[in-house]
Amino acid sequence: MAAAAEQGLCSVYFCGSIRGGREDQALYAKIVSRLRRYGKVLTEHVAAAELDPRGEEAAGGDKLIHEQDLAWLRQADVVVAEVTQPSLGVGYELGWAVALGKQILCLFRPQSGRVLSAMIRGAANGSRIQVWDYTEEEVDAMLDRYFATYPPERKAASSNPSI
Repeated sequence: MAAAAEQGLCSVYFCGSIRGGREDQALYAKIVSRLRRYGKVLTEHVAAAELDPRGEEAAGGDKLIHEQDLAWLRQADVVVAEVTQPSLGVGYELGWAVALGKQILCLFRPQSGRVLSAMIRGAANGSRIQVWDYTEEEVDAMLDRYFATYPPERKAASSNPSI
C-alpha cells in the first residue's frame, strides 16, 4: 500500500450510476468499502442503499450537485468508476477526470451481457487511464492489485479556473 494511502491522505472519487439505474448498488457498497483502505472516498453516498433511483436530492438542486461533484473531482487523487451500468453522469464525470489529468480506473463486468462504450474502453492508455474487466468475486483483489501497482500521486487540484 502506498504511504499516502496508509496515512489516509489519498482522495478517491468513486463513480457509479445513480439516475441511470441502481441495480449495482450493493456492488458499489462493496467497492466503496474496499476503497476506504486506500484513502478518503469523497463520494461514498453513491453506494448508499437509501439513495433513490431518481437521484440525489439537495437543497440547491441539480446545480448544487454538479458544483459539489466537480469540486470533489478536482480534489481527488484518483477516480474509480464502475462502468457496467450505462450512465450519462458517470460518462460526464470521466470526461472531466480525463480533462483534469486524473488517474482513472474503470471497472467493467463483461458477464453482464453489456458491451462497454468504445469511448471508455478506447480511452485506456495503459498508464493514467486503466479499464479492467472483472467479476464481482474479484473486485477486492482487483482494487488491491490496482492500488499496489498504480499508487495515486498526491497532487494539487488544477489551478486553471476554466477547467
